[in-house]
Amino acid sequence: MAEREAITVDVVSDVVCPWCFIGQKRLDTAIGEVPDVTVEVRWRPFQLDPTIPAEGKDRKRYMLEKFGSEERIRQIHARVEAVGEAEGINFAFDAIKVAPNTLDAHRVIRWAGAADTDTQNRLVRRLFKLNFEEGRNIGDHAVLIEAAREAGMDAAVVETLLPTDADVDNVRNEIATAQRMGITGVPCFLLEGRYAVMGAQDSATLADAIRQVATAKAKGELDEPG
Repeated sequence: MAEREAITVDVVSDVVCPWCFIGQKRLDTAIGEVPDVTVEVRWRPFQLDPTIPAEGKDRKRYMLEKFGSEERIRQIHARVEAVGEAEGINFAFDAIKVAPNTLDAHRVIRWAGAADTDTQNRLVRRLFKLNFEEGRNIGDHAVLIEAAREAGMDAAVVETLLPTDADVDNVRNEIATAQRMGITGVPCFLLEGRYAVMGAQDSATLADAIRQVATAKAKGELDEPG
């Protein structure tokens, strides 16, 4: 590419999805492997379980209901921990006491994106760490306000908006749109709003996809039938 190309990557994700945290780390690595492409990352909402009440559920009980046995849960955690360690993530599943409803977290992520993508990316990273490495309840408004402040947002505005219904319908509609597009699991990486990479693919796969889409965009080929 003669000139530096720029593309967007929309990451459909839930902040309680461990593979989305892994996917975030791998995407960062992939972007670093494609220095000739400017990549704007935007985070889009998805809820793995929208039926969790606003106050959340006891996580241990919730996981037992979902997976049936402590042995099965240990196996799942062990696999994720091993993959996470390779990506620099210190998963602390035993520290997570509450399985939160993530609707409010997605509202704050949406507001961060209205500020700028850097703020949004800082917030998403902080929420992943709070939940998975520090065992904090990211359904708790106080935790969300703290995370917003750390990401550089106006915490007073977030504190004012969270108790209201601001953007509740917008977030739910965006999730419904993703589901209509056929997204049933996360993470999903949408490049230039057209090309989907499903799952927490390795960084080389993501870098290759970014490179291919950027090259096609530079040649004006994106709208041609594939």
